[in-house]
Amino acid sequence: MRDTIHFPTHRDQELVDITRQVQAVVARSGIRDGLVHVYAQGATAAIMIQENWDESVQEDVIAFLAKQIPKGVWRHDQQDGNGDAHLKAGLVGPSETVPLSDGTLGLSTWQNLFFCEFDGPRDRRSVVVTVIADR
Repeated sequence: MRDTIHFPTHRDQELVDITRQVQAVVARSGIRDGLVHVYAQGATAAIMIQENWDESVQEDVIAFLAKQIPKGVWRHDQQDGNGDAHLKAGLVGPSETVPLSDGTLGLSTWQNLFFCEFDGPRDRRSVVVTVIADR
């Protein structure tokens, strides 16, 4: 089963917790055991599994990537000024796969799924969620 979730982003760069929306797709699928694949559509976005308890971790991810991949120094910036966003998205990666057990995402207590916005804010971002049964 495949579904797409849509949502806005609010900052230039941020991590948006999408765990509940992904779990809702799983519930609608009726699949209890298998895999859940989460894919960010867009060349300046990514998906990351990260700590969910303390927002400072997500802020640290953004700060770390900003230090490693600064704005305004890339060839692509001459076209549309978002060369750093493309590099960050490529480094983090567009997808994650999570085990599904008894209808529940196989994340640990402190893990959630995050959409990584590197070129926002955007009125509409899209994430494709594919639920695959193991039988």
